[in-house]
Amino acid sequence: MADAAAFDYDVAIVGGGPTGCSAGVFTGRYGLDTVVFDRGRSSLQRCAYLENYLGFPGGVDIETFYGLIHDHVEAAGCDLVSDLVEAVELVGDDETADVAGDSGGDAADAAATGPGFAVTTQSGETVTARRVVAAARYGGDFLEPLGDDEMFVTYEYDGETRTTFDRDYADVEGRTPIDGLYVAAPVSEVNVQAIMSAGQGARVGRSAITDHRLERGYPEDLARHWDWLRPEAELADEAAARDDWRERFDSRVPDDCDLPEERLRELREADVERQREMYVSDETVENRAEKGRERLAEHLGVAADSDSASDAGPE
Repeated sequence: MADAAAFDYDVAIVGGGPTGCSAGVFTGRYGLDTVVFDRGRSSLQRCAYLENYLGFPGGVDIETFYGLIHDHVEAAGCDLVSDLVEAVELVGDDETADVAGDSGGDAADAAATGPGFAVTTQSGETVTARRVVAAARYGGDFLEPLGDDEMFVTYEYDGETRTTFDRDYADVEGRTPIDGLYVAAPVSEVNVQAIMSAGQGARVGRSAITDHRLERGYPEDLARHWDWLRPEAELADEAAARDDWRERFDSRVPDDCDLPEERLRELREADVERQREMYVSDETVENRAEKGRERLAEHLGVAADSDSASDAGPE
């Protein structure tokens, strides 16, 4: 296959609505180089007003909501590209290539397996990625060049035979029969509400991270990654905590694991460092909270410390 280091991105996400942006926040925060393409037909942009998305007790207008989620993916480290994806094609093969490093923060000299993808946009630009997440509710024509007829089903409508993307093509975690291809939308019974779509995007984003970690050599029981922050006050004895994390890691390595001990140590220490990064100080929490309010206020058009929003009554 093409050397993974030669790919433009680790993950390319087709669709910049709640589904795709949610997936991008997870992959971007993990450290995977991620691009999100946003120029398709968005079902949410056909809504008049969003009133059932958790965290907005008065609802939120669609333009503001889109500004917020796009701001979020960029803050998470993703590239946001306003272009329509026209085709996704396979590149490379299933051979194993040595990778000089790991954008996910794991140890170097890991092995990456599987093909990659070439993503071509309406403007004629092409980028390559190790993984692709389809997150566009309407259609899936851009996946046709992959050549899997199982992706599509036919149906009769008004005397005509039509073809549509099979919403059950992917499994519940978004994985498909094509290595490195995930589908977060369209899927059955999920993309009918924005908040459900965002949840599915997060789930599929975590699937991509898990598979990335599996390729880097993490045993299956250790491949899943959890993204949360904890107060540093809970980390009373850091040295003891690190020893506990190492012991927990070792206890979850299967007896039949054939990785060299040196590689296991590298993965163990990378895992310990990630666990340490989950703990943040009160000062860090306060600073991030202040910045969070400022970013939100920018989109609402008010000062971060303004009481105008709460004092204003209904018109």
